[in-house]
Amino acid sequence: MNENIAIFRALQLGDMLCAVPALRALRRAKPEAHVALIGLPWARSFADRYAHLVDELIVFPGAIGFPEQAETNEHLERFWQDMRERRFDLAIQMHGSGGVANDIVEKMGAPANAGFIQPGEARREGAFIRWPSTLPEIQRYTVLISAMGVDVHDTSLEIPLSNSDLAECQTLIDTYALSPDRFVLVHPGAQLPSRRWPAERFGRVATLLADDGWQIAITGSAGESTLTAAIAAATNGRAIDLAGKTSLGGLAALVSKAKLVVCNDTGMSHVAAAMKTRSVVIASGSDTRRWAPLDHGRHRVLADYPPCRPCAFRDCPYGHPCALNVSIDQVMDTA
Repeated sequence: MNENIAIFRALQLGDMLCAVPALRALRRAKPEAHVALIGLPWARSFADRYAHLVDELIVFPGAIGFPEQAETNEHLERFWQDMRERRFDLAIQMHGSGGVANDIVEKMGAPANAGFIQPGEARREGAFIRWPSTLPEIQRYTVLISAMGVDVHDTSLEIPLSNSDLAECQTLIDTYALSPDRFVLVHPGAQLPSRRWPAERFGRVATLLADDGWQIAITGSAGESTLTAAIAAATNGRAIDLAGKTSLGGLAALVSKAKLVVCNDTGMSHVAAAMKTRSVVIASGSDTRRWAPLDHGRHRVLADYPPCRPCAFRDCPYGHPCALNVSIDQVMDTA
């Protein structure tokens, strides 16, 4: 009978991409296992794209202390009952440093558990290791998998592309006459306002790059269209606004064709790393030791370090010095 494994990681795109090397190593070690990802509703598309690593998505219903979705324990008992009925052989806590995330995993009733424990947390039964707070995000999970006896051969990111992804990319290239030898993607959005470099600075960088002869395409979600439109307007119409015009796969394919990506420290940074496209990442507020791409040659991270960093705020209450202290000249010189 094949092993039945559950992995708890109910997080957003960038976080999920950082777990891919660990998932890949697990699949290589246990090719016949059934691997269920317990994640957020959006991750159905992740499970579909990474079907070679994950066999299904189980939607986590949310819990108090998990701000990625509505914070309520209302549906937890039913969730635990369903998970116990699934009779998982192994449950792996890959959501975070430990604490309540471990409680959630242990109550799923698997005979074997693995994950992280926080400093001061009581010892847990199973393959639990101390939270490796000094390691980059990708390596935190490969270290956990290694502690479980699984060999990790590489830590590279990957985004598999389908024929429809490639066709979507080619349509954009044809529609907007993009030239792969000279177009640059500017991605000014981020989920948290505290993680965004000022829009007017992105607009100035886009203008200066256009002055130097580069084609500029601005990417973002449909919800970021006001932001991307303002930056396109700052270039006097020389930048192409692609907000809301790309799927994840189409965006990844487009990134693979670009000469450079200029972005905040957000999911786009991990997409650039996965597609091995050079990037300039303006990191506002985030823990760069944790989130910076592992390839420091191909990907350049620009950051300032006021005492309040790393940031725990959605909106900066201190005047946003970590963002404002990264200048337009720094970004242009690095680009």
